[in-house]
Amino acid sequence: MIYLDNCSTTKPRLEVIETIKNTMIDDFGNPSSLHKLGINAEKILNKSRETVAEFLSCNPSEIYFTSGGTESNNTAIQGVLKAKKRNGKHIITTKLEHPSVLNVIKNYEKEGYEVTYLNNDDFGRIDISELENSIRKDTILVSIIHINNEIGVIQDLKKINQVIREKNSNIHFHVDGVQSFGKTNLKLNEISVDSFSFSSHKIHGPKGIGGLYLKNKTKIDPLIFGGNQEKGLRSGTENIPAIAGFGKAVEILNNNLSYEKSEVNKIKLSFANFFQNNIDDIRINSLLDNTGSSYILSVSFKDVRSEVLLHMLEDKDIYISTGSACSSKSSKKSHVLKAIGLDDNLIEGTIRLCFSYENIENDLELVMNEIKKNVEYIRKITRR
Repeated sequence: MIYLDNCSTTKPRLEVIETIKNTMIDDFGNPSSLHKLGINAEKILNKSRETVAEFLSCNPSEIYFTSGGTESNNTAIQGVLKAKKRNGKHIITTKLEHPSVLNVIKNYEKEGYEVTYLNNDDFGRIDISELENSIRKDTILVSIIHINNEIGVIQDLKKINQVIREKNSNIHFHVDGVQSFGKTNLKLNEISVDSFSFSSHKIHGPKGIGGLYLKNKTKIDPLIFGGNQEKGLRSGTENIPAIAGFGKAVEILNNNLSYEKSEVNKIKLSFANFFQNNIDDIRINSLLDNTGSSYILSVSFKDVRSEVLLHMLEDKDIYISTGSACSSKSSKKSHVLKAIGLDDNLIEGTIRLCFSYENIENDLELVMNEIKKNVEYIRKITRR
């Protein structure tokens, strides 16, 4: 099997699986309990929080565990809008956001909030000057995806933050970091964002666990009420086995990130070079320099149905994606690909390859040749 759909989810590392298993067997206590089993569970919770905080270069008190990226984005955005509703009703975001951001903001737009959707160029880079001109006195939230999950464009968070602080220091700056966490050498203490969402199953950890960085002294309203776990921001008994597995995944990444990222970037460039030199009528939608993620390559083939190509590759035990996993079953065309100006023909022929450390040892030349062969076969039918 060759798995190239790592933006959707990753295969947990064996060390992570072992950690989860051992925690479920030996440390199954509730971390709120006062006996030894509870204390041991609390120690695991604290250690994982410290591991994540060290990786992000922030304080452990600024890390909150959630069920994943969607909950983290919802908690940050809705929590800010509820807490700041007296300060204004203007939101700034992009046309490239993940549905867990975009759909939340659209819902508030229906309730009377005014939203500015920033424009972008043909590769998804937003216009910083447009952001600057869009900021108003009643702007309360700017929400920007760091690395887009479909095309991999990286937004310049330092420049964005600088513009926000200079124009209106009271704005909450939220970043969807689900595709950048564990894929970049991001240091939150160097950027000064107010909140940052991330997820475990994108970095070879378990599903159902993620986190939210919330800068100390930042006030947002909770969405979930109960026993006041996670300092009252996210009530509910903590999922200790998943948190332990998440911590183990981050611990491994802390040691391996530089090497794995470098090797994965070589794979991405090899695929892009092969497509450009061996298949005509294509468009590479991902940037190939350091302004594009090393882990994501989006390519569009003219006169090809990407879903057909996906299943033809699946027959060879090769797994790719036609786009975002959260919208792949929808009949609607990708809002991201529309935003970068692709016509319907190219949108329908777009595949997304998402790489990981596991692909370093794969026979990727086989994948390239299979894609080329099947694109040519499909075109013989569509171009009759």
